[in-house]
Amino acid sequence: MSLSVVMMVSIGAFAGGLVNGLAGFGTGLFALGWWLAVMPMNDAVSLVVIMSIFSGVQGLFIVRLSLNAADFGRFLVPALLGIGVGFALLDGVNVSLIKIIVAGLLVLFGLYFTIWRHIPKFRQRYFLGDISTGFAGGALGAIAGLSGALPTMWCALHDWPKTRQRAIIQPFNLLIQIIVATVMIWQGRMTADIIWLALLAIPTSLIGTQVGLLTFRKLPESMFHRTLIWLILLSGTALVLREITAIIFWG
Repeated sequence: MSLSVVMMVSIGAFAGGLVNGLAGFGTGLFALGWWLAVMPMNDAVSLVVIMSIFSGVQGLFIVRLSLNAADFGRFLVPALLGIGVGFALLDGVNVSLIKIIVAGLLVLFGLYFTIWRHIPKFRQRYFLGDISTGFAGGALGAIAGLSGALPTMWCALHDWPKTRQRAIIQPFNLLIQIIVATVMIWQGRMTADIIWLALLAIPTSLIGTQVGLLTFRKLPESMFHRTLIWLILLSGTALVLREITAIIFWG
C-alpha cells in the first residue's frame, strides 16, 4: 500500500470522524472526497459505512441519557419502513439525480439560515412531520446513503437542546448504517481489503471523533445551532461538487 493511499485514507477518516463527532452526521460527505482519490467508489462507500458506525457508537454514548423512547417511535420506526421502500426502489431510480436534489435542499437551507441570522424554532411537536422525516430519511439512506440530511434539517428547526437533537440524529443514522452494513455483508462487499482499509482508518477516525465530541460538549447551545447550519451548507456544497465531478469524469 502506497504512502499516498495511507495519507488520503487517514485524512478522510479524521475529517469524517471530526464532523460526525461534532454533529452526529456527515462521515461520508466529508471523507469521500479524500477516499475517492485513491480507491473505487464501491470500496469508498463500504469504508464510509464502517467508519460511520465506528464514530456513531462513540457519539451515541455521550447522549445515552437523552435518548427518548417517544422519539424512537416517531423517527426510527418509520425509518425502518423507509429503508424497505428505498431498497425496493433502488434499481428504478436515478441515484445521482436524487443526490443532487437533496444537495440542493441542503445548500438552500444552509444559505437561507446563514444569511437570515434568526433561525425560527418550532415550539410544539409536529407528529406527522416527525414520521415523514423518519420515513424519508430511511428511504434516502437506502437509496443514496443520505439518511441524515432531512432529519438534521428538521431537528435544526426545533427549539430543542443540542443533546436532544443529537439523541435523535445519532441513533437514527447509526441504525440505518448498521442495516446497510448487514446488506453489504450479505452481498459480499465487505472484503478483506475493505477491512484492512478500515483498520488503517480507525486511529485518525478515533482522534477526529473525540475532538469533535469534545467540541460538541464545549459549544454553547446557540453556537451549536449556528454550527449545525454551517455544516448543513458545507455538506450540501460538498455533495453537489462530488456529484458534478462524477458526472463529468465518470459519466
